[in-house]
Amino acid sequence: MRLGVVGGSSLVKFDAAAYFKGVAGWKFVSQKDTVAKTEFGPVDLREVELSENGEKHTIIFMQRHGHSGGGITPPHRINHKANMMALVGKKVDMILATSSVGTIHSVFPPGRVGVARQYIDLTGVATTYHEDDAKFTSVTQPFDPELNKVLLKTLRRAQKLRADTKLELVTWLSTGPQYETEAEVTAAERLGADVVGMTAPREAKLTAELGVRYACLCIASNWAAGRHPGDPTMALSHEEVSEMSARTTSTIIACIVDVLGQKGAEPSSVAPSPKRASSAAERSPKRAKK
Repeated sequence: MRLGVVGGSSLVKFDAAAYFKGVAGWKFVSQKDTVAKTEFGPVDLREVELSENGEKHTIIFMQRHGHSGGGITPPHRINHKANMMALVGKKVDMILATSSVGTIHSVFPPGRVGVARQYIDLTGVATTYHEDDAKFTSVTQPFDPELNKVLLKTLRRAQKLRADTKLELVTWLSTGPQYETEAEVTAAERLGADVVGMTAPREAKLTAELGVRYACLCIASNWAAGRHPGDPTMALSHEEVSEMSARTTSTIIACIVDVLGQKGAEPSSVAPSPKRASSAAERSPKRAKK
């Protein structure tokens, strides 16, 4: 399998040799850093080769915030078009993203990892490859439901959670880089949001246009504004967000291992649809942009 992995504040780097050391049946083979050139700009990638009991797997890792350059690309300046096109250009079967989010509800506290089921985007900012010739893409299910089934089983096992624990989430898209206000969080909740974030829905829209399967792990890195049970007036800190997110690395790796190995699910639940997978891999950047 070829799996695209998107890192955010919760997966800044991808040290595969360390992550897969000691994972039963898995062996780190090699990795190389490359730059993918797309018509939308260059993208830094890390290509990792792994072996699972002799079977080869490839991970194409991309850090959406561009930490490799020494800084943090703010959410509103991320080149999502280039990022998603670069992964599809590597012929990935599916993409698994990570996203640090502020949590609204006590049933999904900081430190927990869930999956995005739906998104709400009222930013008014279009995200599409079809700027000149409209193509109307369905996003009824923006995050792959079959891939989510695999992830949910892993998340409950890895986090030792009951089967009825809420892990399927509606994520609210904020423009950033400022965090949300308390009033915005209240409005988001009333409209059905469970968490607030700044990136994943834009990737979901583009992958839908490209025809590649996409899922997103939501890492509750902090209480959303005004929702801290001890101090509703507490200010949010990116350093604290990053620190909390880093604690979930082992859970994220468990998800990657199970997706690659298709554990805990029928193969058909994880295998890419031939029609969608081939169209994504064969679609050229020029065709996607029309």
